[in-house]
Amino acid sequence: MSNFIRGIIVGAIALAAGIYGYARLGLLDLRADQTPSALEDQVAGSALDASTDHHAPQQKNPLPPTQENLLAGARLYRDKCSDCHGSPVNPNSDYGRSFYPRVPQFMKQAPDMPEHENFYIIKHGIRWTAMPAWGTIMTDSEMWQVVMLLNRFEKLPPEVNQELRKPVAAAPPAKAP
Repeated sequence: MSNFIRGIIVGAIALAAGIYGYARLGLLDLRADQTPSALEDQVAGSALDASTDHHAPQQKNPLPPTQENLLAGARLYRDKCSDCHGSPVNPNSDYGRSFYPRVPQFMKQAPDMPEHENFYIIKHGIRWTAMPAWGTIMTDSEMWQVVMLLNRFEKLPPEVNQELRKPVAAAPPAKAP
């Protein structure tokens, strides 16, 4: 029995060394414009879902779903998110499709995660993707406004849809050092 366990351990070490060597020799194709394998898609999707389920604290959106909060969320989404995740004017963002893993296009399919998980992803980002950690740039209230918008994409009031269709606001000029 102990030889069996040693064999499993040696086999696992050999497999890990083989994968490491394969990657170090440059044989692993890491280009973002390649179609991922089915295994890669499955592993990445499952890992993201499991990580978010495990780490996202159970919390409720502290903001009421008012027209004012939805409009603020629409402005934030339009100016910070729509380039990658799409907008009513550009529902299938070319920019978002250039990343790997592919960026979800929310105008085609609204996010199906609970609010607390959307908040967690917006706040902390997703490693090895282009999704930044917005928690260093936006306030919690702003992130909750975006979450509120995401969870209501399919039933937004006309004024909020109109706000999403406006051009992206110009970035303020950089301050001189």
